[in-house]
Amino acid sequence: MMELWKLRRRPLSALLRLCVTLAAGITMFVFLILVGYILVKGIPNLEYSLFEWEYNSQNVSLVPALINTVSVTMLSLLIASPLGIFAAIYMNEYARKDNRLIAVVRIAAETLAGIPSIVYGLFGMLLFVVALRWGYSLAAGAFTMAVMILPIIMRTAEEALKSIPDSYREGSFGLGAGRLRTVFAIVLPPAVPGIMAGIILATGRVVGETAALIFTAGTVARVPVSLTSSVRTLSVHMYNLSSEGLHIKQAYATAVVLLALVIAINAISSALAGRIIGGRG
Repeated sequence: MMELWKLRRRPLSALLRLCVTLAAGITMFVFLILVGYILVKGIPNLEYSLFEWEYNSQNVSLVPALINTVSVTMLSLLIASPLGIFAAIYMNEYARKDNRLIAVVRIAAETLAGIPSIVYGLFGMLLFVVALRWGYSLAAGAFTMAVMILPIIMRTAEEALKSIPDSYREGSFGLGAGRLRTVFAIVLPPAVPGIMAGIILATGRVVGETAALIFTAGTVARVPVSLTSSVRTLSVHMYNLSSEGLHIKQAYATAVVLLALVIAINAISSALAGRIIGGRG
């Protein structure tokens, strides 16, 4: 009765609550339908031939593409994560609040985060493939992905650092700690979950990217022997299979593996963040 009385007194709150609940329900429904469709169409087509070491036109193995996906993702994260996190630390902890250059950098990062991936692909092809003469290679694809995800990591890391109360910093300074020690011992550990969320978002974008990697990494379905080897990721592999029209079932099976890879990466990232926080505690 008390809840009903509150809803009658505050109809706007009730309406907003209904909208939020409805939006959450629609989101979960779409998510479950999408995942269910992929699993139903893909799991029956998972065959042993898809997991052979070498790719050919008969088995259309996804193992080389899986290895390439992990390689491109790890390399791009190794390049973009330190740059993005350290840039966020400088902008939030060291730069002056009225610094115009920092304001321009923030606007540029937000703009770059919304640019279509095909533009990054053309940029990577012109710079890494043509100008630097790396050719269609693992290195060209990874560096292009690093440029693409750098704004995401930088902005999410900065927002995570902003969420830490100033009282943490003031207390550390009051105890005689310097700015560097304050940042890395007091401010950064509580911001790890937010930073990891940005890295997870960046990882999902790299794993699911197709257009930019076609222009930079290539479409060769083999395990790379060096950074200059042309590679094909799982998303590109799935695109090629579906566009040819000859291996649609295998494309659905590849989608299941890609979905499992994304879930595994997210789970590992969450566990790593929890361990870091637990170790700090």
